[in-house]
Amino acid sequence: MNMALFFTLILFTVFCYLIYKANKNTKNVTINSISVSRPNISVSGDNIKILHISDMHLENISVSPDELFEMISKQPVDLIALTGDFLDRKRSIPKLAGYLHALNKTNPKHGIYAVFGNHDYVLKGHNFETLKNTLEENGCKTLQNEHVSIQVNGEKLNIIGIDNYSTRHSDVKKAYEGVIEGSNLVLTHDPNVVLEMENVPFDYLLSGHFHGGQIHWPKPYHLIKMGRLVRMKMVKGLHYHSGKPFYISEGLGQTGVNIRIGSRPEITYHEIS
Repeated sequence: MNMALFFTLILFTVFCYLIYKANKNTKNVTINSISVSRPNISVSGDNIKILHISDMHLENISVSPDELFEMISKQPVDLIALTGDFLDRKRSIPKLAGYLHALNKTNPKHGIYAVFGNHDYVLKGHNFETLKNTLEENGCKTLQNEHVSIQVNGEKLNIIGIDNYSTRHSDVKKAYEGVIEGSNLVLTHDPNVVLEMENVPFDYLLSGHFHGGQIHWPKPYHLIKMGRLVRMKMVKGLHYHSGKPFYISEGLGQTGVNIRIGSRPEITYHEIS
């Protein structure tokens, strides 16, 4: 056999194996538990438990609704937060209902809340409204630069949804309109908005968007164009800005191609005490 052809076959075999492993990584979901102590958000001494899922990307997701339910059914939650990028093709919208049904089966005490991401806004007009209606009809309250206030053990918790920053849909001032007292939990897709919230009161912020790089090897250089937080080396996990905590989820699905290198799909439980 020609040596050049031999080495080409070896390289091709190695490449195929790496792609196989990278695709297999998308099925290896990490379930993280984060505990944050914030005195302003404690409610009568009881902890608030939040299930956080971001970036489902239903075009490239390796977890079925039944598998999702199996992962999240083992512990009770007070509320569920979904931080955008559900899909970007209208043909994927019917697929969303199965995942929302799985979430509803966990019976979150205070409901399910969602914001939209940049991929969701690829949909236009009627298609975007169909996505929004699908969420609402399946028990999910969508928040577009608005908030809802709920009573948790007799105290007020403001759930503030800031629309997607990178597509210029965000309006922090509008989202906070009418918020006077209580603890503030912020949901948003692109965490870069936190850099414009130094003087805005929040107790905890949940986000996604970066996928932990998705291909985080040797470094996620491709994320540089995605905002200042990347240059500050904040692409996943728990961080603080101006003393206030925020979390960047690695997301449950993938975008572009269904592979992960140096990152894992993520489901997170946040306990705020």
